[in-house]
Amino acid sequence: MFRTARYAVLLCGAAMCFSALAAAPAGELSLMPWPKQVQYASQAGRLELNNGITINVEGDQLDEMVTRWRHRIALQTGWTLQPQSANVARPTIWIDIAQKVDPFPKEDSDESYRLSVSAQGIKLNAATRFGALRGMETVLQLIRPDANGVSIPWLTIEDSPRFAWRGLLLDSARHFLPVSTIMRQLDGMAAAKFNVLHWHLTDDQGWRFATAHYPRLQHMASDDLFYTQAQMREVVRYAARLGIRVVPEIDLPGHASAIAVAYPELMSAPGPYQMERRWGVLKPVLDPTNEAVYQFVDTLVGEVAAIFPDSYMHIGGDEVDDTHWKENPRIQQFMQEKNLADSRALQAWFNQRLETILEKHHRRMVGWDEIFHPSLPKNILIQSWQGQDALGNIANADYRGILSTGFYLDQPQSAAYHYRNEVWPQGLNGVDNLTPQDKAQSWSFTMPRLKGSAVEGSFTLIAGHEQQTWRGFVDFNGKSRRAVRNISWINDNQVTFSVDTWMGEVRPVLTFSNETLSGYFLVGNVRYPVSGKKQAAVPKGIAPTVPSEAQMANIIGGEAALWAENVVGSVLDIKLWPRAFTVAERLWSAKDVNNEDNMYQRMQRIDAWSTISAGTQQHGQALSHMMRLTGTGDVLALQILAQALEPAQYYTRHHLKYQAGNYHQFEPLNRMADGLAPESMTVRQIDKWVDRLIADREDRNSELALQHVLIRWRDNVKDVMPLIENNYVLKPLKPVVEDVNRLSELGLRLAGLVARGEPIDDRQRQAWQRELDAAAQVRDEVVIAVVYPLEKLLRAIGRSSN
Repeated sequence: MFRTARYAVLLCGAAMCFSALAAAPAGELSLMPWPKQVQYASQAGRLELNNGITINVEGDQLDEMVTRWRHRIALQTGWTLQPQSANVARPTIWIDIAQKVDPFPKEDSDESYRLSVSAQGIKLNAATRFGALRGMETVLQLIRPDANGVSIPWLTIEDSPRFAWRGLLLDSARHFLPVSTIMRQLDGMAAAKFNVLHWHLTDDQGWRFATAHYPRLQHMASDDLFYTQAQMREVVRYAARLGIRVVPEIDLPGHASAIAVAYPELMSAPGPYQMERRWGVLKPVLDPTNEAVYQFVDTLVGEVAAIFPDSYMHIGGDEVDDTHWKENPRIQQFMQEKNLADSRALQAWFNQRLETILEKHHRRMVGWDEIFHPSLPKNILIQSWQGQDALGNIANADYRGILSTGFYLDQPQSAAYHYRNEVWPQGLNGVDNLTPQDKAQSWSFTMPRLKGSAVEGSFTLIAGHEQQTWRGFVDFNGKSRRAVRNISWINDNQVTFSVDTWMGEVRPVLTFSNETLSGYFLVGNVRYPVSGKKQAAVPKGIAPTVPSEAQMANIIGGEAALWAENVVGSVLDIKLWPRAFTVAERLWSAKDVNNEDNMYQRMQRIDAWSTISAGTQQHGQALSHMMRLTGTGDVLALQILAQALEPAQYYTRHHLKYQAGNYHQFEPLNRMADGLAPESMTVRQIDKWVDRLIADREDRNSELALQHVLIRWRDNVKDVMPLIENNYVLKPLKPVVEDVNRLSELGLRLAGLVARGEPIDDRQRQAWQRELDAAAQVRDEVVIAVVYPLEKLLRAIGRSSN
């Protein structure tokens, strides 16, 4: 079954224990999420495994999972495992569960476990089956082939989650997701130790819940794309086997266009209504004054509760357009009679009635920020899409909340951005406290967007009196102050810095001229032009809302969200994996597990592991997408081109579709952008090589590595261009290919100049900067991401005296 290998090396002469990744031996473990505590044995050794591996469980019935785990081990190793007898005297993996519990997970399910690997084998102790499930995912991540075979180091892991609610929202309403796709995501979720599937089943564009009492909903408002009750029950059962709760969302009273199509008599404005195909916030809304609405909701909640056993039901409640309420004289009269001051009070009144119905069916309400109101009981749960300040206010009022802002995976963003998104609201640590010695300058800014109102506010940069160190903060209008980082003066009148926002990471590049500023905000990877002027004084700003330590306990976790305007099943895994592991780690692991470089190293290994072991299809979907675009199995040239590209980040793709009149359900998701990962790992590696070369121009390894990739991109043009020209979908990328070719040549020249320490004159610098600026534009919803590492190289080159 197994054998042990001993090594003479001792780690510090005693046990090594660590929780934060900075202390972990480099490259030793690639676990994700990172456990609460890992301790290596005092004497280094490894448990070597072979195809006789066996698993024994005591304390609960997990036979089906044992079969599943053995199958995954076979997938990971390539072995054909020897049959396992019914009674194994000395199993390789011994799982001891202290308490047998209901197999359907609950909010307070104990997920803790202790894992010990020694010469005697693998021992997994768990309080309940749910801890055993989480612990076995750790075991499976530890089982990896290396140069000497398959083995696990001797160690002990003590682990439990930081937050009880670790969810993932899947949106089946806007684009229907097949049951097989849902099941596959549950496998990935279990691998990442998520424990809540938030299933968004209804919205304006589709009703996906088959109801026996109101069948017109699925027959008139779903295009016959809906889940039968048997299918939903099967999803619930499958999720429970993996230790995952399923919380259904039925949107009430807004996002109700689908209800309006089937039952217009329940709405606040007369019908008839047509199936809604557009994206956005739409007007149809239930009539809170109509008693038939509450009979409808009562019957529907009863059906939902009969299928989904979880104690929570999500009622949406967000983005209610009150136009029809305001235009309906009867509703306005009702509000006067009930002393309801405004539409928010009317929605709260509706939610009170709804909460009573949920209580009747033994369900608790969970909804988005808009349901937060003192008229509702404290046992509701509020999911925040409005950010940590809103969440802080929720916690201060002694309501419980979970965070989704910053975890929206439908937006292509860097994994690092999601990883930095701390769930608990944070203060400014005195960054805005000015002393007499500080020199502060404040500037207003306006950043127009492609859709919606401009983003406005101000930023303040402060030169400290000690060694002229810089710090600063941003005040976005209507939002709390945010500290900035990485302030760098490009020259005397040009500055850049970074700040994480609800839009993603923003990196301004700003030029000051007299009393005005110009330049752009790099939102993710897309440039948005800005303008502004100098302020006479530092603005007062809004302080972040930071609850007390006791009230912080009201924040019980968070959820990643994958909204489906730009997602269909055939590309879903590309958007979700492996990036969702970074959110899972933020929700499971300790707050001080925050080393981004280490995260990326582990995530790249988890990317491969999750594909093999859990069956996630990010790579297979990307390959299929490119095969469809090229019409051939030879997609290497397109894959090489893709290394230089990223989909336009933030909501840029949504907004471009809106401007083009294509912001609707039938817009094909068949572009190159749809098959790209949210960020290019190749470009990220290039950025690291550039940093090393700038820090040490004699770093020949970094220079050669950089040259190797750029030469490959340059030489790829002759192979990829025929593919581009022969497909109508790819044709718009022809100028992108030409720019990648030019940038590859430019990158080779810049790297050589940096390595040799040769300067250039201002005229040449400006010409190359114009070339980079031109290549930075969004075309066909993609960005040439390598622009920014090359821009670093250009800035690092000295100026000649000419």
